[in-house]
Amino acid sequence: MNMPSTLFDKIWERHVVNRRTDYPDLLYIDRHFIHEVTSPQAFDGLRKRGLPVARIEQTIATADHNVPTKNQHLPIAEKLSRFQVETLRENCKAFGLPLHDLGSEKQGIVHVIGPEQGWTLPGMTIVCGDSHTSTHGALGTIAFGIGTSQVEQVLATQAILQYKPKTMRINIDGVLAKGVLSKDIILYIISQITTSGGTGYFVEYAGSAIRALSMEARMTICNMSIEMGARGGIIAPDETTFEYVKGRTFAPKGENWEKSVADWATLKTDNNAVFDQEHHFKAEDIEPWITYGTNPGMGIGVTQNIPELALNHTAKDMNKSLTYMGLEPQQALLGKKIDYVFIGSCTNSRIEDLRLVADIVKGKQKAKAVEVWIVPGSKKVEAQAIEEGLDKVFEAAGFDLRQPGCSACLGMNEDKIPKGKYCVSTSNRNFEGRQGPGSRTFLASPFTAAIAAITGTIEDARTYVG
Repeated sequence: MNMPSTLFDKIWERHVVNRRTDYPDLLYIDRHFIHEVTSPQAFDGLRKRGLPVARIEQTIATADHNVPTKNQHLPIAEKLSRFQVETLRENCKAFGLPLHDLGSEKQGIVHVIGPEQGWTLPGMTIVCGDSHTSTHGALGTIAFGIGTSQVEQVLATQAILQYKPKTMRINIDGVLAKGVLSKDIILYIISQITTSGGTGYFVEYAGSAIRALSMEARMTICNMSIEMGARGGIIAPDETTFEYVKGRTFAPKGENWEKSVADWATLKTDNNAVFDQEHHFKAEDIEPWITYGTNPGMGIGVTQNIPELALNHTAKDMNKSLTYMGLEPQQALLGKKIDYVFIGSCTNSRIEDLRLVADIVKGKQKAKAVEVWIVPGSKKVEAQAIEEGLDKVFEAAGFDLRQPGCSACLGMNEDKIPKGKYCVSTSNRNFEGRQGPGSRTFLASPFTAAIAAITGTIEDARTYVG
């Protein structure tokens, strides 16, 4: 009789090519996403070894990190960005890889285009040279970021050497208050278990509050698993997953669809399966959450005051962080004036996010002192926004709707927050200088960000629910 297994164990064991005691497993990879920043050295390694790409049809290339989000039809002006994108083009051409380049209808942030095109399917193993590959786990996949040398390894062999991580389950049960989104859930979790609480683990999210979420909301949760130090995050596929995947361009069709769904339905943690660690939280305890410091674990409920000391931080760490942010212990963030709002990134740039923001700001104007950037996660999201008239809503509100890319999430491209300015951002990291040298970032949900754009201050989203 087989021992009860976790969802993670089931998928992992399906993909083990070879196992030896005291060595990492050789794990087969179903889908490999590459972009312009972490792939050049990997391709150079293939050239030196005289190796081809092992599985071209399982490799998806796009430009996203260091691309401009305006005038993408023109030659790239910024020197480094132009060099990186041109290098990706040359490498894809040399190795016979199809590239979803700027202007392509399938171009966008790797972790947005994968699910929306049907490249990401339940039960898969997925890697990319980007830490937020954990996003794809929302569809019931083992997805994780890898380094450049590992990118080369996967390009050459379609497999990777990996030690199997421990397992953790985080249960969120109950009903969220109106105005509280999945972004608030994950920021709350990270503040409770800290940015190192998931180190060495692969996290399964479960419970009634998780099952009630849409697919795009689930992606937000899994996206930020890495911010608690976890290897990745995963959510068991269910009817919500199957309905999302059905009909997508690269999803199975016909008889293959029926067979696939029957298999995917078995991908769930068995009763009595044991996790190495488990946490339980109540949805009712979660209010709109916002960060105040310089890592995603330094967060509070929007109605709370900044603590004297954050979990897992020394007084020195706390002082350094608050000095950088221009804040003080016991200070309230409610009513705090802000300068920028950024709605985008692989965390919150999907059509559901843009629709929510448009619903809030329709018929309103942004605060005069605030600059607002809306950056869709893909060309498909951009096209949907225009088709639904969301672009007109944003334009009337004074928002700047840009073209797809990672944009102000990481300050690698031209979209940077100026030194000393405060930005309410729907992205995933608030490290010093993350959005530009000297920039100050408050991580929050699209709901909270949209309200800040209109009021010019940090407010409690629950008071704006109709």
